[in-house]
Amino acid sequence: MLYQTEGVVEELERDEPDIQQLRVAVPQTRHALAYPALTGRVRQGDRVLLNTAAVELGLGTGGFDMVAALLHAAPLHHEAPGHIMKLRYTPCQIPVAAVEAQESPNHEALTHPARLHDVPVVCCELHSQLAAVCFGAHESARLAGCRPPRVICVYTEGAALAAWFSKLLPLLKAEGLLQCVITAGQAVGGDLEAVSLFSALQAAVCIASATLIVTVQGPGNAGTGTPLGFSGIEQGVALNAAASLGARPIAALRQSMADPRPRHQGVSHHSITVLEQVTLAPVEIALPAQPADALQQAVQALQRACLLRGHRLQTVECEPQWQSFLQAALPVSTMGRTPAQDPQFFRAALAAGVLAQPI
Repeated sequence: MLYQTEGVVEELERDEPDIQQLRVAVPQTRHALAYPALTGRVRQGDRVLLNTAAVELGLGTGGFDMVAALLHAAPLHHEAPGHIMKLRYTPCQIPVAAVEAQESPNHEALTHPARLHDVPVVCCELHSQLAAVCFGAHESARLAGCRPPRVICVYTEGAALAAWFSKLLPLLKAEGLLQCVITAGQAVGGDLEAVSLFSALQAAVCIASATLIVTVQGPGNAGTGTPLGFSGIEQGVALNAAASLGARPIAALRQSMADPRPRHQGVSHHSITVLEQVTLAPVEIALPAQPADALQQAVQALQRACLLRGHRLQTVECEPQWQSFLQAALPVSTMGRTPAQDPQFFRAALAAGVLAQPI
């Protein structure tokens, strides 16, 4: 079933190169997002076709419809940047300059066998973990008087396919905590585009000179309350990929005592599933130092996965980095909860960044 309607753009509430936020008269007012790379730039007075599905279903898109097309607009005639298509075989398919493609200046460098030589790869489940991971690595380097890490984000295809949707990525770049974004697979909109997760990891090191890679899906992950039916399960795929390429895979745990859902309290069942059933190679698990009772509870929850797969549970002392993170007051949240409201969630992600920064 299609959820579509037409309307006229009343106002551009946000107008950036990669994303526009609009107020649209349908005739009732609706709020929408447009990606100029897919639709062309939208102007006040333009008639647009909106995809309203997520809003009509009450899903977590921030209350925004998506502009599917500009109506009655002049045809766009842009020279294609490359021949690799993303969002393939959909009405939104778009040619990109893939970093591996034959026409890319980086093609030759990526024809050699990929060995990542123990470069740390922190694999997150949720997009909201990214800021704390990046901050933890940078702050650890600062406290130790070391050179700051060059952090490259490999943005995967589990949730929002368009990296332009993320408010976190430009924020972290502006803060100097993130140097480059590589969109892998069907995900689109990064500084570099890669055909696969594996080649994105290779490009992060060989082309973007990463000293730390963080893999993460975009905002808007999907979950069904079943053991395997959640988009963050690709955290395990990323851990496997990092291990197979000779990197140093590190799992960022999803922990919380503020999440109202029992399955996500303590160590989330998502983390347990990823580590026990999906991750085939031994990885490091970053566990922040915490009160003895909470620490023991987390260890017990993870013991079976560690025994089955040979994972290494690493307790990480990160109090100085945590206090700096709170003082930095980055505008970040998870499910609407701030670091002050859900400290265990953000502290666990921060611990993964601290563990990844060699001292």
